[in-house]
Amino acid sequence: MRPGRIWRDVRGTSAVEFAIIAPVFFMLLFGIIDGGRLMWTQVGLQHAAEMAARCASLETVDNPSPCPGNSIQNYAAQQAFGLNPSPGVFAVSTPACGVQVSASYTFQFFATYWGIPPLALSARSCSPK
Repeated sequence: MRPGRIWRDVRGTSAVEFAIIAPVFFMLLFGIIDGGRLMWTQVGLQHAAEMAARCASLETVDNPSPCPGNSIQNYAAQQAFGLNPSPGVFAVSTPACGVQVSASYTFQFFATYWGIPPLALSARSCSPK
């Protein structure tokens, strides 16, 4: 084949273009998916903290255990929709605002093999007694 013919040959250009664009496209796609997972996790933790703080604030002498389950932490873990955190992720305290439930969770990205470190997420809610 003569050199002039090689430069004018257009067969395989789609494969070359795909090979150039595909890594960027897939990085963007997985970045969007991971961003959505990150937001979902944060919203789930915040929801669990709010629901557990609200439930714990309903505790009275007549009703010493208003939250279903063994403890407030177990109830919070059940309320984290879409997640499966351990009850140890949640901590309960009683500052001046009432009952405060805090959550601390480590989020793992899909792309940890690219060197992206895990991200520490936290949520906190305080409900008056």
